Amino acid sequence: MPLRSLSHKKTRRTVNRWLAALPFVVTSCAGAGAPVLDGRPVHHTANGFRNPPGSPESGGDFSDWAGFFWRNANRSDGAMPADHILPKQSVLQGLAVEGQRITWLGHASFLIRLAGKTIVTDPFLSDYASPIPPLGPKRFAPPALRAKELPPVDLLLLTHNHYDHLDLPSLDALPLASGAHAVVPLGLREYVAGRGFAEVIEMDWHDQIAVAGLTVRAIPAIHMSKRGLFDRNRTLWTGYGLRSERNGIYVAGDTAYGPIFKQLHSELGGFDLGLVPIGAYEPRLLMRGVHTTPEEAVAIGNDLGIKRLVAKHWGTIQLTDEPLFEPPERFRRAARDTGYADDDVWVMKIGETRSI
Repeated sequence: MPLRSLSHKKTRRTVNRWLAALPFVVTSCAGAGAPVLDGRPVHHTANGFRNPPGSPESGGDFSDWAGFFWRNANRSDGAMPADHILPKQSVLQGLAVEGQRITWLGHASFLIRLAGKTIVTDPFLSDYASPIPPLGPKRFAPPALRAKELPPVDLLLLTHNHYDHLDLPSLDALPLASGAHAVVPLGLREYVAGRGFAEVIEMDWHDQIAVAGLTVRAIPAIHMSKRGLFDRNRTLWTGYGLRSERNGIYVAGDTAYGPIFKQLHSELGGFDLGLVPIGAYEPRLLMRGVHTTPEEAVAIGNDLGIKRLVAKHWGTIQLTDEPLFEPPERFRRAARDTGYADDDVWVMKIGETRSI
C-alpha cells in the first residue's frame, strides 16, 4: 500500500479515536451544582437534569484526559474471536423460535419477544457512532442484523441520546408494526417524532405506563446526556422495567453504580431478567461517574433482585481503555462470587437468541 494511503488511514483512525473520547470529557460535572427548580424532582435542574443524590462523579485533570486521548488516538484494533458473531442464517433461525425470547444484536441493542410483542432497545445498527460518518468511533463487530432486516417492531425503548444508543439512520430503517410505539426519556421526543410511530411517549424517572400490552417503568440511571456542543444534560437518561403478566425484565441504560439501586429494590419488586452494562469502564478515575465495572453490574443485579443477568454494552465498539474481551471474564467471576449460578449469567454471542 502506498505510504500516502497508510498515512491517510492512520490520520482518520486518530481522528476517530479522539472523537470517541470526546463525549466523556464533560462527565465530571454531570449536573453537579446546578440549581433545582422549586417543586420539581431533585434530578431536575434549571438547565436540565442531574444524577440521583449520592451518585459518584468522574474525576481527572488535564493530564489524565490528555493521556486518555493519546491512548485512544494510538490504540490498535484488537483481535476478535472467530465465534463472537453468529452467521446470519443462525440469527434468522433464532428469530423463528416461538415463545418469549431475547436476541443480542450487539452493544446495547436487543430484540425482545414478550407477550406476543417485539421490542427493540437502543438500536445502534450503523457502522459509526457519530453525527458525521465516517468520522467518529467505528464498531469493530458488525451488528447481528441491520435495522431493515429486523422483524416489525411493536415497541422501541431508547435510554439516552448518545450516538451509540440513539442512532437516527437505524431508526429511519426500522420496520414498524401497525400502531408501533416509542418510549423515550424526557427531551428526546423530537428525535423520534415523524419517523412512523403511532405515538412517542416521553417518560420521567418513576413514571409508569401501559403500552403495547406491557407495563413500562422508567428507572433512574447514573450517567449524562450530550449530543451536540451546547446541550449537556438537557435531556434525561434512564433505564426501564418492562413487564408482561409472566415476566419482568430490567433494561439498564448506560449507568454508573450508586446507592440509588439499593433504594429502588422495594419499589420495583425484583426482575426475572436484567440487561446490565459491563464495558467501557477504564480508567476508573474518568469513567466511575458514568459506567459500571463488570463487578458493579453484578452489584446492580443483587441490589434490584434480578434472578438472571445478561451482559450488554461490550464487544462491539471500543470506547475506553480496558481490553476488548476482558469484561465478560470479570462479569462471570463476579457473578459466581456473589452467588449467581453459571446458568443465570448470560454472555451471549452477537446474534444469539435465548428463550426467556
